[in-house]
Amino acid sequence: MKREDLKNCTFLDETIKSLIIPIEKVAHVHLNNSLEHALLVLVKSGYTAIPVLDKDSKLNGVISKALILDSILGLERIELDRLHDFKVSDVMELKIATMEMKDTFAKALALSINNPFICMTDSNDSLKGILTRRSLLVYLNQELFQRKSLD
Repeated sequence: MKREDLKNCTFLDETIKSLIIPIEKVAHVHLNNSLEHALLVLVKSGYTAIPVLDKDSKLNGVISKALILDSILGLERIELDRLHDFKVSDVMELKIATMEMKDTFAKALALSINNPFICMTDSNDSLKGILTRRSLLVYLNQELFQRKSLD
């Protein structure tokens, strides 16, 4: 497929609502959870990063295995006993990739370059779900394959 062919791809302007994993199925932690709890959720879920919510389900940040491990690295060893000393809010990343349900596939694709997932929020910053890089790539592959087979 040539670059000029992409300009005619209507799926780039479509909304991404159908690709979103709803909040009920999203692994997440709360601001006041310990890092130990966050690490357990991350390990059990198989994710490298998950959203951080407050008590009203508003998105506040993202916590990752890397952030947790960095916070307990000592000079000569990983200090696992320090997992109890920190809360998620102490080490979470505040810079978050977010979109709203009405946003387009093209915007999602651009944000997914540097983010494993995009948090889907409403106008009140309440988390409604996530959009994973994987789901975007699966959709893109289907669209390009279908388009190519029609040519």
